[in-house]
Amino acid sequence: QDNSFEQFIINYCNEKLQQIFIELTLKEEQEEYIREGIEWTHIEYFNNAIICDLIENNQTGILAMLDEECLRPGTVTDDTFLEKLNQVCATHQHFESRMSKCSRFLNDTSLPHSCFRIQHYAGKVMYQVEGFVDKNNDLLYRDLSQAMWKANHSLIKALFPEGNPAKINLKRPPTAGSQFKASVATLMKNLQTKNPNYIRCIKPNDKKAAHIFNEALVCHQIRYLGLLENVRVRRAGYAFRQPYEPCLERYKMLCKQTWPHWRGPARAGVEVLFNELRIPEEEFSFGRSKIFIRNPRTLFKLEDLRKQRLEDLATLIAKIYRGWKCRTHFLLMKKCQVVIASWYRRYS
Repeated sequence: QDNSFEQFIINYCNEKLQQIFIELTLKEEQEEYIREGIEWTHIEYFNNAIICDLIENNQTGILAMLDEECLRPGTVTDDTFLEKLNQVCATHQHFESRMSKCSRFLNDTSLPHSCFRIQHYAGKVMYQVEGFVDKNNDLLYRDLSQAMWKANHSLIKALFPEGNPAKINLKRPPTAGSQFKASVATLMKNLQTKNPNYIRCIKPNDKKAAHIFNEALVCHQIRYLGLLENVRVRRAGYAFRQPYEPCLERYKMLCKQTWPHWRGPARAGVEVLFNELRIPEEEFSFGRSKIFIRNPRTLFKLEDLRKQRLEDLATLIAKIYRGWKCRTHFLLMKKCQVVIASWYRRYS
């Protein structure tokens, strides 16, 4: 019920993770159809970049305003921080406070005077500003880090690299919010270089009990996790896509015209292959560089046919090998018989 600075930065991290989920699934999925020239009806979805910008913008973001309050001279309190937010973020559609200085907002009696509210992707969250400034100013000063770096214990020394005299930095140590923002940026950069897979966990009830399914709670989680938009994009799109070359290489044994070698462009080979297999036209689409398959059952059918064909090819190879081996043995025996007979006739 009481959300402070800690919950604020946790929710900021959740927003960034949701943003990269949107970019790597919904946005990238639809942009690929456009790049490949596939006929496509755009699916609308909410992009939470506007919420991330509200928090992390270098000039007008909440973290930037918090750092500015922590660094400016004079009397600094949580109330002065809230006043600055009311001035800078008042016109933002995802920010609300009791005394917001914007004519389109009325005084919200459901908000206490010392709170502000952010409409996150997952819903509205109210934050108590009490303690924001002190918690953001919870710094490890240079003399303390240098003292810890001089410790004889190797682990303690490794935990405080900023205390190394060779790396003396005369700048003020970064605030807790700045450190967390930098860590989140590093995490996002790392994730964008990977091909992540997502596992969405749904909590069926708040009691952590078995055999209880709270439908309203589950529906709420499905909405704020973005699963509805993701399902709509997936159902309207294609379940599987693959460049023409590896697709032809994997399934070429299913067609006599493409097996064992196809002379020509890979796309033409895939077209011949799919026509030979009589796959319905609505089940696939040809892009500029990839083949798109709409339903998983079509892919499963291809895999089953390939498995059966591999078994047939293995049987054929084994049959030819056994025939060659028996024929070689027969010819050797026949040659030996001729040699023995000729020597026998010579001395008889």
